[in-house]
Amino acid sequence: MLEGKAVVGETDMLQTMQQDALHLAAKALDIFDVTESTDIARFIKKDFDMLRGPGWQCIVGTEFGSFVTHYHGCFIYFNIGSIAIMLFRCAVNQVDEANVFPALD
Repeated sequence: MLEGKAVVGETDMLQTMQQDALHLAAKALDIFDVTESTDIARFIKKDFDMLRGPGWQCIVGTEFGSFVTHYHGCFIYFNIGSIAIMLFRCAVNQVDEANVFPALD
């Protein structure tokens, strides 16, 4: 497990939620190669959605910039080796997509 090698850069999460994020990231890196950043992000996002409710977003890579809006207490940015992971929760739209994107005739 790579969990102990994580370096947290920024977070406003409670310690227990941080540990969940680090654990899932380490688990993802045990399953996927570090070059499979989309698969790693999908794994972390889906598991965090199941664990902590919907609305989580995950960005994984070796170099990226970002500026995001997130719920207070729902943001973490950390590195494991050369890979950076940003996990945050944003608003979940409960509106039926059929009403938002009506079919074109």
